Amino acid sequence: MKALLTALEEGRLIELPEADKQKALTLLASLIEAVPGVRADAQIVEGILAREAQANTYLAYGIACPHVRTADEGELLCAVGWSPQGILYGDKEGKPVPLVLLYYIPDSQRTAYLKEVSALARALQNHEKLRDLAPTADLNAVRMRLLDLVAAGMESAAGEARARMIHLEARGAAQAPHPSAEAVDPARLVPAWIVHSPDGRVLVLAQDGEVARLLEAQAGLGERLTREPLVRAGGCVIHVRQSSTFGLDRQLHDCLVITPEPPKP
Repeated sequence: MKALLTALEEGRLIELPEADKQKALTLLASLIEAVPGVRADAQIVEGILAREAQANTYLAYGIACPHVRTADEGELLCAVGWSPQGILYGDKEGKPVPLVLLYYIPDSQRTAYLKEVSALARALQNHEKLRDLAPTADLNAVRMRLLDLVAAGMESAAGEARARMIHLEARGAAQAPHPSAEAVDPARLVPAWIVHSPDGRVLVLAQDGEVARLLEAQAGLGERLTREPLVRAGGCVIHVRQSSTFGLDRQLHDCLVITPEPPKP
């Protein structure tokens, strides 16, 4: 279960700001698209939503595993979203799903993905105490529960001694201050409304003034937001959630901005 463990170590675990399924999947896909090495035009958001429209990817016990496959090279990647109120995922059980594990699967990693999801399913099947997410009250509690699942999954594949060693190492990393754990902290998610005029000027409305100034300084940003659902500019990843056209051909883009990773001390 290397991809899930790596996601936890690198901070790709976030609290989902909305309970809407499509918005949750879009946000998690955007996190994968922001990973260095992932092709800028990989269209992960579109692939995830198209795959989900074909078949529901609910796994079991309140966990969903949406995924997208790609012909690109690279590593198996995972992003994890936790919803305190749960997401109406459209599964047969009809219960809100609190945990979404989204996977990005290059062709060369298909076997690794199948092994990871199988190990996860076995861990849930064999360890009843790991199934209930109700006691989890915050992201740290979710992280600890997932580390327990990683340990249980690796135990069946690599032996009990090795699993416990990795589990203890991962627990220590989660409990200690970890610079990368802040990389996808919800504080880095900034809602913004960007007004684009026909002459190319943009006006950014956001609570974070630094983000507004940074984005307003990006040349050609308005045109890119009109053409592309996901834009990288000034170190930010901008997801366009909705666009509207007003008088004088001015456009308003409702965006979610993932701000740059803070420098490491």
